[in-house]
Amino acid sequence: MANDFLSVTELAGDEVSQEQVERISHRYHWAGQFCRGKDVIEAACGTGQGLGYLAGLAKSLRVGDFSEEILKIGRRHYDGRVSLQQFDAQDMPFENLSADIVILFEAIYYLPSAEKFVSECGRVLRNGGKVLIATANKDLYDFNPSPYSYRYYGVAELKELFSHQGFSVEFFGAWPLQALSLRQKVLRPVKKMAVRFNLMPKSANSKKWLKRIVFGSLIPMPAEITEGMYPYMEPAPLPTTVPDKIHKVIYCAATLQRKEKG
Repeated sequence: MANDFLSVTELAGDEVSQEQVERISHRYHWAGQFCRGKDVIEAACGTGQGLGYLAGLAKSLRVGDFSEEILKIGRRHYDGRVSLQQFDAQDMPFENLSADIVILFEAIYYLPSAEKFVSECGRVLRNGGKVLIATANKDLYDFNPSPYSYRYYGVAELKELFSHQGFSVEFFGAWPLQALSLRQKVLRPVKKMAVRFNLMPKSANSKKWLKRIVFGSLIPMPAEITEGMYPYMEPAPLPTTVPDKIHKVIYCAATLQRKEKG
């Protein structure tokens, strides 16, 4: 992977919408329910907004990102409280059977081979361990893929991906479309047309301009989320047999089920 991902990562200090901050807070509080007292790995951690929260719950926490430049930002904030190392999610530098949880948030679509990542999870996880995924929902009619992405995975694709390597899966939906602001609902057809004709902005400055139109005023991305930063609501359970078309974000909890040697 040659890209450094600075332009597509939610960096601490960037101007972002309140919804972006709420989404980050929500996905880490969802993951936290699985991480208490566990040995946890987070791959593609970015600047690490959720690391302080996870460190307060987990028995151990090992984290990293593909981009050394992004890691420098996280290291400056955590200043030794959490160790951030450079590694590829497709080739994790951890021992076999050394983890209970692997987290990959909003990054599976940047991997050249999601299959290699899942295989790595199968290697480092103990039996019954979980992979926690959060990803933008590709099955929405106005979905806009990110630059540098390889392939997006919805419910059906994630089920196939994990099932082939010995995992069972559960899915949850967050940010239902019915809860969108009137402004966002009105602009969805406009967004669809912009995506269709490749008119969506690519630069950071033009993206900020678009976010102001859609979401209103922007706020700084915090370096670290905290307990109670926003009210938490459990995501809605989803069927595993059909694509979801009513939530912005899909959560997947994949559980490793090793076959007992007989």
